[in-house]
Amino acid sequence: MSVSHFAVLSSCCRPRFAPSFRSRASALRSRIRCCTTLTSTSSETPTPTSVKKRVVSGVQPTGSIHLGNYFGAIKNWVALQNVYDTLFFIVDLHALSKATRSTAAIYLACGVDPSKASVFVQSHVRAHVELMWLLSSTTPIGWLNKMIQFKEKSRKAGDEEVGVALLTYPVLMASDILLYQSDFVPVGEDQKQHLELTRDLAERVNNLYGGRKWKKLGGRGGTIFKVPEPLIPPAGARIMSLTDGLSKMSKSAPSDQSRINILDPKDLIANKIKRCKTDSFPGLEFDNSERPECNNLLSIYQLISGKTKEEVVQECQNMNWGAFKPLLTDALIDHLHPIQVRYEEIMSDSGYLDGVLAQGARNAADIADSTLNNVYQAMGFLKRLIIDAK
Repeated sequence: MSVSHFAVLSSCCRPRFAPSFRSRASALRSRIRCCTTLTSTSSETPTPTSVKKRVVSGVQPTGSIHLGNYFGAIKNWVALQNVYDTLFFIVDLHALSKATRSTAAIYLACGVDPSKASVFVQSHVRAHVELMWLLSSTTPIGWLNKMIQFKEKSRKAGDEEVGVALLTYPVLMASDILLYQSDFVPVGEDQKQHLELTRDLAERVNNLYGGRKWKKLGGRGGTIFKVPEPLIPPAGARIMSLTDGLSKMSKSAPSDQSRINILDPKDLIANKIKRCKTDSFPGLEFDNSERPECNNLLSIYQLISGKTKEEVVQECQNMNWGAFKPLLTDALIDHLHPIQVRYEEIMSDSGYLDGVLAQGARNAADIADSTLNNVYQAMGFLKRLIIDAK
């Protein structure tokens, strides 16, 4: 697309209104509170005759998938796939990596079922990039300049070291969500602002191009995009670093000692737990603000063992670290071993994995292409012609 074409597109997309982040953020916070109970046991559970609502989510294939990704996202997906129409993808356009196949295999090894959920690679569905371009033409630069992650990273690295993609990738994230007419999007604390932007863009496009304006162009009218709602993970699913109980477990942390990776061998798990940060208080307890590491390690044990908080308190409150760390180590190894075995089986059968990803991409493309065609039509583009290749 030429520069002059972009200028025309930008002109035709000039906003007639500009919803503010401040007012939208307040509305989103109230919506988030309303969605905290939407789990697999929610009253939203579909009946056999109802149409399932849709959930879309993904994880970047950078670094190693760790306990934070597992409990914060992937394990929740296993429950969600039984309740919603689900699409889970490997977000390779946000961060190119050779780990794409490995990440897909981990999804499946953790229990994501391709007969219930579509599993695919983001770059295998071209509509993601096409819609991103269209949304970029309607996105005020001021909105992107306000994104916290961009401001922090650009300030640290400097303008000469920061690519344009860092500024615009929230628009790609919005495209990832809006393409599939998502009803709900699982979000963590650090992704709320990105969902606010997605919702703003959905409403902006709906107001600029939907309704009667779209109908005059031959469309069905009404809204072009669903405005997605946040789906908050269950309380307690936030896993913190092994070296700092106030920082979340992260792929980007420089020390591998700070996290338990899903594929860590048992000796490495034992070493990490043995060396993890603790404190000198007597006994073990949840929810003491002076003991963040204690709370984190007990929370990991609760999640990995499947026990209730009360059961963990009863079992561990009088333990010292010398007794608790082997208990936590054994629980982690026992829980992760079946996942690791299944992962190796999947990675050794490339035909199976390729088939899952190909079918997932076809399922996703059917939905995405329909949305993209509606956007093209509503924005006034010439209908795409199908050319037979002979």
